[in-house]
Amino acid sequence: MGTGAAGEADFTAFTQATYASLLRTARLLTGDSHAAEDLVQAALVKVYLHWSRSAAWASPQAYARKVVVNLYATWRRRRWHAEIAHSDHAAEADGRDMAGGAEARLELARALTTLPRAQRAVVVLRFYEDLSVEETAELLGCSPGTVKSRTNRALERLRATGVLAGYAGRAAR
Repeated sequence: MGTGAAGEADFTAFTQATYASLLRTARLLTGDSHAAEDLVQAALVKVYLHWSRSAAWASPQAYARKVVVNLYATWRRRRWHAEIAHSDHAAEADGRDMAGGAEARLELARALTTLPRAQRAVVVLRFYEDLSVEETAELLGCSPGTVKSRTNRALERLRATGVLAGYAGRAAR
């Protein structure tokens, strides 16, 4: 994985293999498919600029996901991104039956957009990306205790909206 034609081919293969996963994460974070596409494109540009060092990365996909999350964390600070459009189709189904049906997935995705950014990031990384508390803490640059408290607050807020009513028993196990 270096520079030159071989590095370009490696990056192209990497992008093709990981784009859908990065886009799903970005959609869940932003709540908007167009903003998610912009976020992934910006992240892939950053990954490409450092691709010559990718052989030293433990996982290029994990690195790219971290770039997506870090860009998301600073996304609203950018002047040109001050306005965010919200659509009724903010979370399009990606073919996976994550919550028991299309309507339930849409309802859960809408509820995610009501969470503060830090809580939304924790929920997406913990429950959609299936990362551990420690992996999430490392990715977000915070302590495991912070991840746990943000997760707890986010789940309380989602339960209060009624979205997680059917999942209360599962969370307790």
